[in-house]
Amino acid sequence: MKYRRLGRTALQVSELCLGTMNFGPETSEDDSRAIMDHALELGINFFDTANRYGGDKGAGTTEEILGRWFASGGGRREKVVLATKCYGLMSEWPNDGRLSARHIRAACDDSLRRMQTDHIDLYQMHHVDRNASWDEIWQAMDTLVQQGKIIYVGSSNFAGWHITKANERARARNSFGLVSEQSHYNLLVRTVELEVLPACRDYGVGLIPWSPLAGGVLGGVLGNEETSRRKSPLALKRIEKMRPQLEKWEKLCAELGEEPAAVALSWLLQQDGVTCPIIGPRTMEHLEGASLRALELTLDESTLMAIDEIFPGPGGTAPEAYAW
Repeated sequence: MKYRRLGRTALQVSELCLGTMNFGPETSEDDSRAIMDHALELGINFFDTANRYGGDKGAGTTEEILGRWFASGGGRREKVVLATKCYGLMSEWPNDGRLSARHIRAACDDSLRRMQTDHIDLYQMHHVDRNASWDEIWQAMDTLVQQGKIIYVGSSNFAGWHITKANERARARNSFGLVSEQSHYNLLVRTVELEVLPACRDYGVGLIPWSPLAGGVLGGVLGNEETSRRKSPLALKRIEKMRPQLEKWEKLCAELGEEPAAVALSWLLQQDGVTCPIIGPRTMEHLEGASLRALELTLDESTLMAIDEIFPGPGGTAPEAYAW
């Protein structure tokens, strides 16, 4: 396993981040624990979760699974760079969500309790809250840092100008600011290349792509009956609409002699400013498959150009992408 600095920090994280959203609703606790143990054996030290994760099992369920796994000892907590998030409503009460200082501090304490740990390495805002001022947000985050409850602060689903405004306000307060941004980024969704990725590079914010395989669409879905059975009617309709592109994509991967998932992940890892994509395995097979191969794969310039022809990006960064 190779490691990269998280943004401008000295913190070393694995080139793959283990996403835990399936733990609980899709993957049993026993299987989740086995996946986490094996991830550590493989050298994956970066685990991502959120206080809302749990699906039909209830918000907080996934964090509780991690907590019981940490509590089983063996240096598990010490080996893991732990990231979680706050923002989403945890109940129907009006202050039990979003980014008021009150909720940020309460949500952090709740996450610490569920995960049976005394600190969170990377505390992320799951979405921007347009009703919360940056002074209020940084006052709460700085307090948590001073109390030793969190070490770094990150964002998720922010626009480029949100990253800029957040970090400029942090600078004015002598705060460290955002060190990471978790964005929807894959070969089908490349909007972040316009302004989010350039803002991250400029501020030393590491980009962490979520849904790197576009919900499995980039993982080789054509002619895969097992995959088709798991897809919703809406997802199958999307696949059919994209069939010409996907046929070219899977043909290119076959010519390379590589699994489509490995190529898609490798492409992300070669984008300037990307720290590590999040993989969200439901099974041990998902963890051991093409994800690991992506770490060994380097795509040459001709392959990158061929991929761009199949899945064109927005045309570069703003404003050149749409102006002279």
